Amino acid sequence: MFWPMFQLALAFAGVAVLGVLAVRVGLEVRRFSRAVGESAERIGQAADELERVAGPLAARSGSLRRSGARRE
Repeated sequence: MFWPMFQLALAFAGVAVLGVLAVRVGLEVRRFSRAVGESAERIGQAADELERVAGPLAARSGSLRRSGARRE
């Protein structure tokens, strides 16, 4: 009767360890997804700012190119 109880205790301990590890993985996935979301938001803000800043520069370079063609 000792060996079946021992095997049952080992099986329970194994399942408990797997459960703890699953909870830890779930928490890390949640933290990682939050970090990815924040990074995506910052990248979007940086892209919007780049687009806002590059618009006048592109217009100015286009006018310089056109005025350079007139001089020739």
